[in-house]
This record gives sequence, structure tokens and C-alpha cells, in this order.
Amino acid sequence: MLRGLSIKNFALIEQLQVTFDTGLITITGETGAGKSLLLGALGLLLGKRADLSSVKDSSQKCVIEGSFSIKAYDLGSFFEEEELDYDDETIIRREILPSGKSRAFINDTPVTLQSLASLGVKLIDIHSQHQTLEVTSNDFQFEVLDALADADHEIESYKRGLKLLKTKEKEVNTLIENQESFTKEYDYNSFLFKELEEAKLKKDELSELEERYEKLNNIEEIQERLSGSVSIISGEEIGTSDQLNTVKNNLSKIESYSKVLKDLSERVESIYIELDDIQTALVDELDKLEADPQQLEEVSQRLQLLHNLQVKHSASGIEELIQLRDELQEKVSKTESLSDDIEKLKQEISTIQSQLDEVAKRIHEKRKKALPKLVAELENILKALGMPNANFKTSVTLEEKYLSNGKEKLEFLFSANKGGAYGELKKVASGGELSRIMIAIKAILSRYEQLPTIIFDEIDTGVSGEVAHKMADLMMRMSKNLQVFSITHLPQIAANGQSHYKVYKQDINNTTVTQLRLLNEEERVREIAEMIGGKDISDSALTHAKSLLQG
Repeated sequence: MLRGLSIKNFALIEQLQVTFDTGLITITGETGAGKSLLLGALGLLLGKRADLSSVKDSSQKCVIEGSFSIKAYDLGSFFEEEELDYDDETIIRREILPSGKSRAFINDTPVTLQSLASLGVKLIDIHSQHQTLEVTSNDFQFEVLDALADADHEIESYKRGLKLLKTKEKEVNTLIENQESFTKEYDYNSFLFKELEEAKLKKDELSELEERYEKLNNIEEIQERLSGSVSIISGEEIGTSDQLNTVKNNLSKIESYSKVLKDLSERVESIYIELDDIQTALVDELDKLEADPQQLEEVSQRLQLLHNLQVKHSASGIEELIQLRDELQEKVSKTESLSDDIEKLKQEISTIQSQLDEVAKRIHEKRKKALPKLVAELENILKALGMPNANFKTSVTLEEKYLSNGKEKLEFLFSANKGGAYGELKKVASGGELSRIMIAIKAILSRYEQLPTIIFDEIDTGVSGEVAHKMADLMMRMSKNLQVFSITHLPQIAANGQSHYKVYKQDINNTTVTQLRLLNEEERVREIAEMIGGKDISDSALTHAKSLLQG
């Protein structure tokens, strides 16, 4: 509920601060006194876009702040999702800077207008004559019916199932599209994959093959040069090995004469040993060499195959060919398994649809049971509000299509006159009739759910006499369950307010400003008497006003 409202530098309001209580709060004032300014300020507080032209002094900041008691509204999850500090007494503030920039805060934390509007709709419900068309929408009619049907659990379950159904349908449609695309390329991809798979690619194979090819292709030269090298090392008398051995023997005989000679002798010894190892390795390599034209041809063909594959696929090496092979394998496998995946998803969809149908049927049964009760309550209230022949013809029928809140079509037809034709509310109900239907619906809803604060903005226009008393009684009953504001021109409703505020204009320092004041008992009598008889208050008007206040 709205606990307090502070407005600074907005339109004709220079500075206004007011607190509100529970129950029915009535606001009165002459036409043009500024009642619409209050609603405009509240609109900004609840997330409407700001306009610098609505600022009284454009060189100063405009600030609108509201204090709300929200303990009864179960809004913990909203604050958690928005990452805001929760407080049973929540402060909402809106600022319009001289630059035209607008800022919004919830409990001193900056928020977006979207977040502010999301919270605002849960806190205050503003209704004027121009907003009663909401009652003609099918979604709103379902909302009212569901409040009486007590089907919240089933509807939430249905919505979760519908969300899952749409996800699965999207998945299967994507797979079908992929299947069509992959199938067109399947034969080609399969051929390319088979070709690469049969090539039995190995990561380091190319360098090994090139080395083998060079060796086999030049075997005669290799043999000749290896054989010559062995002869140079091992030849008798002039062989490198024998000559080095002679040097080694000479140094060994004089190495004891000095450290330098000792070091030289050891170095020659090492060279001699290394040369002996080299000779052995050369002989071993020479023994292994054998011309093999067939192996050379095989290596040559393998190299040619790999080269052709690299050119064909514009690959820089075997690694890229292996990567391409794996990608082709995945595409081929996907294509081959898509049919199974699609069939599996279709079975899941069928199961979800069956479950949704069951939940939708339970929702339908509850709605069908609640509909006559809703109609009876509506017609009774409307009769009291001066519409004795108001009648509704309603039905809920199950359809095949999955809708956002079930599988039903709701028919909500209305006739205001006895024997009159039934039609859709938006086509056959007048503005005044829609206003009374809306207040009747809100009165019913207030008994079944925790509604936000409701503000009725001259929704009682065109009503008078006994009907005005009935409307006042209705608002009083509503105010037992929630905070109700009524901006009214009817003395009958104004007199029923547990708190009565007056909006008026006042000239201060040659400037006209709008003020809002809580009236005491004496002021209420005079205000209501003025509403009854005009500015020149008569004794009879005062007497009438007192009788209205005494109930």
C-alpha cells in the first residue's frame, strides 16, 4: 500500500508531502485544481517516461518519492531477480534533472525504467474512465475467471509445460532443417570421407616418406660414397685409422713428459675411438643398403596420393587432412543419426502434449465450475449499481490449439437491457457501463487475491442518487481487503472515505501552486456541502453533508 508521497517541483506542485492510511481514501477538488497532476506524478513514480516540460522550474531538479508497505505482496523473488535490497517499507524515487535526464531508484539503488514499471504494476492499479477498456480484453477476462477458479497451480504447471513444448518443437524443426541440408551433401561428404579414411593418414607420415623416397631413389650414390668412405678409413698403411693409430702410439710414449702432451694424447685417443665407431656404423649402414625398385614405386605412389589429396582439399599438410576427415565423419554420422534424433524428439513432444492436455483439462473443469459463480456475482453487483437488467452469456470450450494460459476459448457476451441482443463488451457496453463492470470485477477480485493499491479516477462519472450510495458501499467493502483511492465528484463517495483529502490551487508570491490537504471533520462537512450545493453553501446542504458523513 502507498504510505507516503512526496512531490517537488512538478508542474504546479512546488512542494507537497503527504501520508496515507489504510482503507478508503477519497480525494476531491474543483475541476482543474490539479487532481490529474497527482496521477501524473504517480505515473512517473511507476515507470512512465519523463518529460522536461512537466518540471515546474527547469533550472531545478524534480523529485517524486513514494513510500510503500509491501509485506503482503510476496515480492521477495522480484527483488532477488533484480538484485535489489528488500525492505517491507520500500522507497521508490524518480528524478528529472535540469538536463532532461531521468533517473529511477528503488531503496536508493539505481534501476531501469523497465524494472521500475515491473514493480509499479504490482503496487498500484490506476483506473480511469479511459482505462476501463481493459475489461473487454480476453486476457483480462481469463485473469478474473482464474482468480475464482483457484487454478494457479495448474496454470503455472501448464505454462512450464508449454515453454518446454516450444523448446522441443524448435529443436526438432532445427534438426529437420539440418537434415534437409545435410542430406543434399551426404553423398558428396560420404565419398570425401571414404577417400580420406582409406588413405589411412598418419600425422608425421609425410616427412618419413620423403626421407625414404630420397634414400631409395639415390641408393647407388649412397652405396658408392659409403664404400669409399669406409675404404679411406680402413685402408692398409694409408688408411685414416692406421695413420691415426700411429699418431696415438707416438704420443702415448711421450705423454709422461708434460701435462700438455698428456692432454693431447688423450684427445687423439678419443678421436681414434670415435673414428672406429664411425667406421662400424658406416659398414652397418652399407650392409643394410639394397636396391628395391618395388618399394621405391610404392613410396612414390604414396607420396603422390598425399600430394593429390593436399591439392584437392587445399590443405597445407597431413594434419589439415586429418582434421577435414574427422569433420566429414561427424557430418556423415550426424546425417545418418538425424532421423533417430528427430523421431526421439517427436516422441518427447507427443508425451509433453499428452501431459499438457491433461493439465488443460483440469484447468477447464475448474474454469467451467467457477464461471457461473463469477457471472452471478457480477450481475448481483451491477444490479445494485443501477443496471438491473445486466446479463452475461458466457462459456468456456476446449480447443485444439495450445494458448498461453490453456486450450480454451472464453465467450464473454453482455446485454444491458432486458430482451436485448448479446454482444462483446467493447461493442455493446457504454463507457459508463464499462466503468461499473470494471469496479464490480475489482470488487470481486479483492476477495480472492491480494490486489495492489487501487486508484479510481472519476470512474463514478455519470452516476448519481442511490447508485452513488451503492458504489460507495462497494468501495468501502473493497477497502477492507486493500487500500482504495477514489478521486471523485460524488458527495456520497467522498463522505464514505476513512480519509478525505482536498486538492486545491493557491496563489503564493504571485505564483499559482497546487496543494493537497487532509481535511478535518469540520472541513469535510463544508467540502461535501459544497459538492452538494455549490460555492454558496446552504443550511440544507450542510445538513445533508452531515447526514452523509454520519452514514
